[in-house]
Formats: sequence, structure tokens, C-alpha cells
Amino acid sequence: MRVSPRPTDSRVRFRVLALISVGTMINYLDRTVLGVAAPQMTAALHLSPAVMGVVFSAFSWSYAAAQIPGGWLLDRAGTRLTYWLAVTLWSAFTLMQGFANGLVSLIAFRLGLGVSEAPCFPVNSRVVAAWFREEERAQATAVYTVGEYLGLACFGPALFWIAARFGWRALFFLVGAAGVAFGVVWWMVYREPETSGPAVLPGGQPPIAWEQVKRLLGFRQIWGASLGQFGGNSTLVFFLTWFPTYLAKERHIDWIRAGFFAILPFLAAASGVLLGGWVSDTLLKRTGSRNLARKLPIVTGLFGAATIILANYVHSNAMVIAIFSFAFFCQGMTGLGWTVISDIAPKELMGITGGIFNFAANLAGVVTPIVIGAIIGATGSFFYALAYVGAAALIGALSYVFVLGDVERIVLDRPLPALHNR
Repeated sequence: MRVSPRPTDSRVRFRVLALISVGTMINYLDRTVLGVAAPQMTAALHLSPAVMGVVFSAFSWSYAAAQIPGGWLLDRAGTRLTYWLAVTLWSAFTLMQGFANGLVSLIAFRLGLGVSEAPCFPVNSRVVAAWFREEERAQATAVYTVGEYLGLACFGPALFWIAARFGWRALFFLVGAAGVAFGVVWWMVYREPETSGPAVLPGGQPPIAWEQVKRLLGFRQIWGASLGQFGGNSTLVFFLTWFPTYLAKERHIDWIRAGFFAILPFLAAASGVLLGGWVSDTLLKRTGSRNLARKLPIVTGLFGAATIILANYVHSNAMVIAIFSFAFFCQGMTGLGWTVISDIAPKELMGITGGIFNFAANLAGVVTPIVIGAIIGATGSFFYALAYVGAAALIGALSYVFVLGDVERIVLDRPLPALHNR
């Protein structure tokens, strides 16, 4: 029988961090590949911008709806089994999108992808909480969050070239197969840390006490972090869905050049993630204040992400990419939201807290693509679409400032302040 590793073993800890980083990169590639395929797909399947907005959004319908059940599954089944099931299934649904022959089948596969990906970030948050000390968690979160952005940054030109050379269906076949292979690696390599308690198997824990969940929703920290992340995710969703179409249709950049232009904002966002994590942990070590260390980088990032609206007022493609890169760099700093959840979640409900947070945050994935598609369909332009994305980021910043309150561990048996601490 294989012995569970100890969380004090640095070599094993960083191997675990590498695993969830690669898993996150594949997770986001599977979401993003539809954006790369979209200009060809809309022509091949005769989809209007408004309908394509619904297709982009369909992923988030089931992804958001499955967050709380996904967190419940994580608390019941444990990290290793939950993540293996998730990555294998979401990769299979990605591959099947290559066989889509119309709107119905495409939406069905996107819904399956959303359900399957739901446990990913609650798992990541739980892994970081189990393997890393509090003063290391922001940087650990930043490292795996970089995977959200490096996938398209590293493989963007190749994906655009594959689409141009072999067609949009080949993208789904390739990325889906890579995810299935990674699932095998995860199952072979990952083990729970020795000090995180006994393995959590189905039936090994009592059912979730829904009265506790209701009580959890009474804390302002959950609402403030979730609304803030909604604002940050609105910028992220734009880049994951409509950005390649913006380059091709609004800026009339040819297909291969668009692949290289797409790299820069994603590289900038990856840098923002790493900087945000480093700044947060450094501030925590020097000041001992979780409020300052966690909130300051996120609020700064959200205000910076709102500058995306400036792209409406410049004509140079180079300036547009510079503005987008700065806005996405700042958005990358909002990845610290998962560190905030690791800091505030009740220890007995880590999975369900992550599920609630991700449910609210990923409503941006439901709303943003539809709003942008409707705007483009009505106006033929991205002008008001970028205004919407910038406004959402501003609302997110104000939520972290005025709603979140103190970044401290929620204790469910502690009496709630008046008005349920809202």
C-alpha cells in the first residue's frame, strides 16, 4: 500500500502544485478553444453573433449550477477521485464538440463540459489549503492560476494555425485527447497529504447540513468576494470567448497574425497573477494584515481591468493590444479571490464554500457572452460591449471595498452579528 506523503515534503508539494497547474491550463484550454474556433464555426454552422453568444454562455449555465453539487462531491469523495472524474469527463465533452453538426448538439456538449469542470477550482483551493501554509497560499494560488492564461499564450499561435490548416474540428479533437491523457497522469501521481486526515470516501462523512449552508450564506465575506469575482471574471470571460472574434471582425486582423496578437494579453495576465500572489504574501509577512495583503492587489487589479474601455477610443492596433494587455494584466491579480476563499472558508465546509463562491463568480460566464453577443447583433460593434466589461470590473472593485469586510476564517457556531453580518 502506498504511503500518503507529508505536506512538509517540499519536493512533493511542488509536484502537487505542478499537477494542478497543468490541470488548470487544460481546463481553460478546453473552454478557450471554442473562442479560437468561433469565426470558422459561425460560418460553417450558420450561427449569428447573438446565437454564438448563447453558445459561449451555455458552458457557464451548467458550470455555475453544478458548483454547489461539485463542492458537495468533493467533500464526500475526496480530492483524487473527484478531480480524476472531472478531468476525464470534461476532456471527453471537449473532444465531442468536434463532432457537433448544429446548435443543439453544440449546446449539449457545452453543457456537459460545464458540469464536468465544476469541481476543478474547489479541488485546487482544497489542495492549496492542505499542502501550503497560510503565508504561502497566495503564491501557490497564483502559480496554478497562471494556467488559466498560459494555455492560450503558449499554444495560441499553434491553435490558430491548426484551425487555418486543418479546420476548427481538429482543435477539439486535439485538446480533448490531451485532457484524457492528463487524467491518467493525475490518477497515477496524486495522493492526499498524510496530515489532512483519513481518505474521504463516499459514505465516509455525514451528509452536508444544509442549515449550515444557509448560515454560511449569511456572512458578508461570501457575498463580497463572490460579487467582486463576478466583476473580474467578466473581463476574463471576454478574453476567453469574444476576443479572437474582436481581432478578426472589429480589427480585421488576419487569422495567423491574430494568433500572435492574442499571446500578449494572456502573457500579461499571467504576469499579473504571479505579481499579485507575490505582493499579497509579501504584505502578509511584513504587516500581518490579511485585509491589506488580500484586498489591496485585488482592488487595484479590478480598477485596472476597467481601463479596457479605453480601447474604444484608439485606432492603432498596437495601442489596442497594449490597452488590452494592461487590463488583462490587472485582471490577473484578481485570481487571489481563491486565496481569500481559502482564508475565510470554514474548515469543515471548504468544498461547499468554494462551490458557492464559484457559482456566483461564474454567473459572469452566463451573462457576459450573451450581453456581448446581443450588443454586437444590435449595433454591429464592440463599443458598448467593452463598456459593459469595464463597468462590471468597477462594480467588483467596489464590492471588495465596501461589502467584503474582514478577511478572517468563518466559524459557523459563532453567533452572527446583527442583520446576519450583511
